[in-house]
Amino acid sequence: MVHGLTSMILLVLWLAALGATIFALIHAVRQRSDAFTAVDKLTKPIWLAILAGALIFLLLGVGGFMLTSFIAIIATGIYLADVRPKVDEVQRGPRW
Repeated sequence: MVHGLTSMILLVLWLAALGATIFALIHAVRQRSDAFTAVDKLTKPIWLAILAGALIFLLLGVGGFMLTSFIAIIATGIYLADVRPKVDEVQRGPRW
């Protein structure tokens, strides 16, 4: 019973990471290229490559390659926590 519960928790966490990575990749695709350089971040093609690689790493992580899953989650987290808010802000303009 414990093994089944652990597997279920890992599956839910993997699905959440997969969803976040897909969301981040779609977000990056929809943004203007100049927005990334305007906020002193890596260029759009580099972020697209990083997030696409993260998606591939997560899909490979299903087979047990846990290190690649951790790398993918960290890359996605950096994009969502650091890059995405700044890119959105520069494209939206000042709030006041």
